[in-house]
Amino acid sequence: MLRHFIHYGIHFLVPILIAFWFFKGNRIKVALILLAGILIDVDHFWADPLFDPQRCSVGFHFLHSYWAIALYAILPFFKPTRIIGLALIIHIIADSIDCLLM
Repeated sequence: MLRHFIHYGIHFLVPILIAFWFFKGNRIKVALILLAGILIDVDHFWADPLFDPQRCSVGFHFLHSYWAIALYAILPFFKPTRIIGLALIIHIIADSIDCLLM
């Protein structure tokens, strides 16, 4: 239970807190972009079974692969992709912590 609270707290609460704390001028827009980082979970649709609570997403799904994570780590260094990169990194952090708590 605690594992799921932490995992989904990072997915949903942390993006909102970051947007409201660091992006005061565009809080709502940034919060929505950061929350949209969850969309990389679309790669779960190609897994069999679709959902496995004991499977670590990081390194398993293609949008959670180490190559993809390397790309996500580069995105915040460029202004046009900064917030999207942050959203994807937050998502990977949430999934990584979930893997550690398994």
